[in-house]
Amino acid sequence: MEIKVMQSDSQNTHDESKHPLLRDGVETEEKTPIQKAISQTFQSTAHLANLLPTGSVMAFQLLSPIFTNQGKCDPVGRFMTAALVTLCGVSCFLLSFTDSFRDNKGSVCYGFATFRGLLVIDGSANLSPEVAANFRLRFIDFMHAFMSILVFVAVALFDKNVVSCFFPTPSHTTQEILTRLPVGIGVVCSMMFVVFPTKRHGIGFPLSLN
Repeated sequence: MEIKVMQSDSQNTHDESKHPLLRDGVETEEKTPIQKAISQTFQSTAHLANLLPTGSVMAFQLLSPIFTNQGKCDPVGRFMTAALVTLCGVSCFLLSFTDSFRDNKGSVCYGFATFRGLLVIDGSANLSPEVAANFRLRFIDFMHAFMSILVFVAVALFDKNVVSCFFPTPSHTTQEILTRLPVGIGVVCSMMFVVFPTKRHGIGFPLSLN
């Protein structure tokens, strides 16, 4: 009898492993339009954040709920939030002009791109003038820096705490603008980054294998 019971239990366990865990009369419900919009917002924010320096985005996402008091701002909180958005935006702009290379030991070295070449900021390695000239500033760098500011503005507008801080009771027109503007910025800038990709691997950006 015990052998039969054990065989029966093992058979049931084997049968249950073939079926999904949520099959016990629980059906997945379709998302409402609001839920779809929220999900799309999170996906858009995550996608746009990949186009920005990691440190700037992380600092903004970490400090935004604190400075805005979860979207309930007083004048001081509004000023601090504006300063945070400004500093992070300037950081995204400046870090777009940074680049990196690997020295003879394989260590990553960073520097600022100039019109003459790459100005190494950590001083751990020196580049020859011929090699440094390959890192000089180009017009596309300024375009990427400008687009980085626009993308960061879109990320900031996706943040409900920031929006609630500056627009606690938005009108219907303002609400439509706040909803559609960051999406439009994200789509246009994402296309521009794809059409005109950057070859730089600056501070806060993914590193190159070379």
